[in-house]
Amino acid sequence: MEQHETPAAYDVMRAARNERQWRVYLALEAKKLGRGGISAVARDAHATRSTMQKGIAELEAGQRYVAGDRLRARGGGRKRVSAQDPTLVRDLEALLDPKGDPMRLLQSTSKSIRHLHQALQAQGHSLAETTIRRLLRAHDSTLQVNHKEEEGAGSPDRDAQFVHSKAACAQAEQAGTPIISVDCKKKELLGSFKNNGQEWQPKGHPVRVNVHDFLSLADGKAIPYGVYDLLQNTGFVNVGQDHDTAAFAVERSRRWWQQHGRERYAGAHELLVLADGGGSNSTTGRLWKRELQSLANETGLTLRVCHQPPGTSKWHAIEHKLFSTISINWRARPLTSMETVIALIASTTTAGGLRVTAVVDTNHYPTKIRISKQEFKSLLLVREAIHGDWNYALHSQVHDYVI
Repeated sequence: MEQHETPAAYDVMRAARNERQWRVYLALEAKKLGRGGISAVARDAHATRSTMQKGIAELEAGQRYVAGDRLRARGGGRKRVSAQDPTLVRDLEALLDPKGDPMRLLQSTSKSIRHLHQALQAQGHSLAETTIRRLLRAHDSTLQVNHKEEEGAGSPDRDAQFVHSKAACAQAEQAGTPIISVDCKKKELLGSFKNNGQEWQPKGHPVRVNVHDFLSLADGKAIPYGVYDLLQNTGFVNVGQDHDTAAFAVERSRRWWQQHGRERYAGAHELLVLADGGGSNSTTGRLWKRELQSLANETGLTLRVCHQPPGTSKWHAIEHKLFSTISINWRARPLTSMETVIALIASTTTAGGLRVTAVVDTNHYPTKIRISKQEFKSLLLVREAIHGDWNYALHSQVHDYVI
């Protein structure tokens, strides 16, 4: 099928022609498109079907405009519906931005042209759907998607926590203390499933994947839990297959320290951990803190933790420094196996020098593990004066420590 003009081009052509020339021009465009051409041109040119049909009739009859033929005088012809119906525009605006009664018409339905048309007819207005489209465009209304901007009330200490975390990072960097940002990426099904994004392929030969993303069709799942080293600009991703628990969350920090951190930061006595505030590394999770205590005992390190304030995970360093680049690297690539996941993560790089290591975690992580108050009190946990539930340190119980 041939391409036809854009709506903006039609607006330009309309201003350069008289009515008969305009009708014939539209008829020629519709003829070029073939089947469905009348509807397509009428929609994009904001013309009625009657105008289209009249133009086609004139074209087929061979009628041509001759200079001197009388045309409609300026301002003549039928008046616009909005001019004949003074309350039409007001009622349309009220439907677009309903206020007052929450049960009002169109509050519980989409604001489609059809629904707007039905609602206006129910209010006694007589008009066509094309008139609604014209009025919407005239009032700068367009089809738009939702924008994620509303964050909710959040915590009143949010900004103070960001300032505190920034100061902690600056202090750690100056002292040569390692800083890691940790979090769990979205869980992925293994198999021939659609992965968001686009990738260059031969024309007409897209990668074929399953229609449905049913768990029953998957060959398992991948749970990527990452560690981003802020000082070295490197990532370490521990890909599990069982459950996203606090034990699994701390295990990736353990593996990172064993495989990379211990050598890079020989002689370090402290590790600063930047974590989200929910999930397996929740601010209120007892298991998370007990597992950190175990890691502190094994390494002899003091684990200092700063949590993100509620509702601010998108500003977490690991999200835009590591996870976003992984998503870009594997866009439009079905994650058919664990080997594929590991290879795609490990091959993630950036122009800024990011390098990523990925390993498979085949351990089992039981859920619903409860930590008693007595066991929790035995932890060598020291809370900071500023929001102690978000900022605290776990000291090694193997070495002497005086509070």
